[in-house]
Amino acid sequence: MKIREVTLREVRMKLVTPFETSAERTVERRIVLTEVVTDNAVGWGECVAGEHPFYSPETTDTAWLVMRDFLWPMLKGKEIAGAADVWGLLDHVRGHNMAKAALEAAIWDAEAKQKGVPLAKLMGGTREEISSGVSIGIKESLDELAAEVRKELAAGYQRIKIKIKPGKDVPQVKRLRDEFPGIKLMVDANSAYRMEDWPLLKQLESFYLMMIEQPLGWDDLYAHVELQKKLDTPICLDECIHTEEQARAAIALGACKIINIKMGRVGGHTVARRIHDLCQQNGMPVWCGGMLESGIGRAHNIALSTLPNFTLPGDVAASRRYWDEDIIEPEVIVSAQGTIRVPTGPGIGFEPRRERIEKLTVRKERLV
Repeated sequence: MKIREVTLREVRMKLVTPFETSAERTVERRIVLTEVVTDNAVGWGECVAGEHPFYSPETTDTAWLVMRDFLWPMLKGKEIAGAADVWGLLDHVRGHNMAKAALEAAIWDAEAKQKGVPLAKLMGGTREEISSGVSIGIKESLDELAAEVRKELAAGYQRIKIKIKPGKDVPQVKRLRDEFPGIKLMVDANSAYRMEDWPLLKQLESFYLMMIEQPLGWDDLYAHVELQKKLDTPICLDECIHTEEQARAAIALGACKIINIKMGRVGGHTVARRIHDLCQQNGMPVWCGGMLESGIGRAHNIALSTLPNFTLPGDVAASRRYWDEDIIEPEVIVSAQGTIRVPTGPGIGFEPRRERIEKLTVRKERLV
């Protein structure tokens, strides 16, 4: 399998509804798409880096530069046995996992197409459908939040996650638990709290949450170890886990009881699978988080979520929840039972809509 060329495209897509976390409010996404041409197949990937370095040090612009100036020269013209070899070729570059993942994912798609199999099967997936949860951003009022949850439950989503931050936490959770006593509910702080806030986080335990996601510092495993000792509710780590080694440390130290695996955050499917296998060996469940992806990134998340230890509903939601019109055909849909059917076609199983992609493209660079 020879890597011949890559085209980078930045597309701009406006969200149906602004999405607010403890770190930022997003109205429009700047998304870098990667189209990789091999000797006999074309694959697509997506860079999940944000517009600002608030979730991760990476941004749309840094990822473009790193892919063009550093990663592509390491891949250009290389003969590889398969996409699993890509990580080793890029290992000399420290960090920049989202840039690496965007290229690696496209090559996984190309390999699956070359072999005529779904990407999920190529990766070892075992599911024909995946369970879907939904992530709800911070809202101005309790009534607005409750209305949004009511709408998403009616749409079939199996699990509700709400973003929280200081001042928008206990009242929000209490309102939802009072109004929807039986739902699977979790919260995500995106590192909004400090260790001294642990009594407030302890208050959340009375609302029997599935988990509290990334309450403390984005790179602070030690504080999460101390916090998990004080809480019965499982801590789920997201931003803290960038590598297999960090996942191993988190498990060994007791920093969490659940890990959110985001392919882009850890550098691609190869490392995501390694973390999945490590967690499975240690009896720790995992789930797939979302990064406001277009349909291409969403398709890769669907494939990843078919691995057997993804036992909790992920943030892989329907296209129409985020976009008036997606860039894939067909769009991702969620059933009334809160599930997504895994496509059976080769590769990611969805066809990029080239005409729409070109219409949304604001910059483009072909690397050969």
